[in-house]
Amino acid sequence: MRSSSAGFRGAWGLAATACLLAGAIGCTSKAEKTEPPLAQASTGALHLEVTPLGRSIDPPAGSTTLAANLAIADGDLIASWLERIDTKGGPTAHRFLMSRLEGQQWSPPTTIAEGADFFANWADIPGLIEASDGSLYAHWLAKTAADTYAYSILIARSTDGGESWNRIGPLNDDNTPTEHGFVTYLPEGNGIRAFWLDGREMVSGEPMSLRTSLIDGSVGPAEVLDQRTCECCSTDSVMTAAGPLVVFRDRDEDEIRDVGVVRRENGEWSETAYVNRDNWKIPGCPVNGPEVASEAEGVAVAWFTAAGDRPRIQAAFSSDAGKNFGAPVLIDDLEPLGRVDIVMDGPDQAVVSWLTTVDDRAQFRLRRVASTGQTGDAVVVATTSPSRSSGVPRMIEDNGKLFVAWLDVSDSEGSRIRVREIDSSELPELMLGG
Repeated sequence: MRSSSAGFRGAWGLAATACLLAGAIGCTSKAEKTEPPLAQASTGALHLEVTPLGRSIDPPAGSTTLAANLAIADGDLIASWLERIDTKGGPTAHRFLMSRLEGQQWSPPTTIAEGADFFANWADIPGLIEASDGSLYAHWLAKTAADTYAYSILIARSTDGGESWNRIGPLNDDNTPTEHGFVTYLPEGNGIRAFWLDGREMVSGEPMSLRTSLIDGSVGPAEVLDQRTCECCSTDSVMTAAGPLVVFRDRDEDEIRDVGVVRRENGEWSETAYVNRDNWKIPGCPVNGPEVASEAEGVAVAWFTAAGDRPRIQAAFSSDAGKNFGAPVLIDDLEPLGRVDIVMDGPDQAVVSWLTTVDDRAQFRLRRVASTGQTGDAVVVATTSPSRSSGVPRMIEDNGKLFVAWLDVSDSEGSRIRVREIDSSELPELMLGG
């Protein structure tokens, strides 16, 4: 997103090494900077073949597609995406669409919103969620001023399963010409709770912040959860047995940008703690945020870091609803790009997805991982472009089925959403010894 971040993407070109952080550590406060000892493990070969998992269920999207996303609503899989609108030489316009997989058939795409004011990009993607009352909420980004990074988050609601949508206003309650985005949300009460990165204080030289608001037909007042965060790394959230939890890339005064976590328990939001102290010092946003999943008391977080000039994908587990996390498990350190996702595969194991570079292509990979440090073999779902145009692959789980979505980028055919349905039993089992 920002020009200062461009140098932190792409193939890192490091020799293949591996690690497993030994011992168990808790979430450390923002003031602490401790690093646990290292132990060696193996991540496997860099060059892997595409594995024919599951079945292809591509939605009815066009060839100018970006910002693919997935959701589950009323027991159905929903795909959403942006498409560019041909304005015959006019300003670039976009349409935000969704389609529902009903049995074996996708519904005709429904338009959530469209216009020439969209702030459309590869990393900060729109999405939607089902509230407990059955209504759907969706968000997208829209320009508010001429400055490149002046945009707000717009919210719409549907009470008829996505057939029609009513705008309920911006999520952010300010009118500053600054950045607002990287939204995540989860059901709460009859509505949803949203979390986002908010740049309103940047007009006076202050940093980006993390904020939250309850939306129940209308947008409630915003609360600040962290006053200083990374500017353009995605956020993610889950509802645990103890309450809501949000993960994000924090940023301290020394430009250490490790993964932070904030929880709400007994009605109070916690101070920011860390999933792990990687101590990644980086002078610009890497545009590579963490992802989180939960099942009962179990919580799992996956993230990218390049601390110590060693790019790698890691995952860590908590057995107490995110209060404390164990030592990170290494997922991949063989030229990963990041762009992770994670779903639970039981209370103490998960499936991680990510992109890694192989020659001049990117491989979209999956790997099973457990809190014990064990991992299964990595498998390749597909290959795509390593550029920004391939976006951020998404993954969602429903009743033992994994649904994965990515953008298939071709110079001759544009970019199209690909979706596969994979039975979790098809993934390689955990190996003794990691």
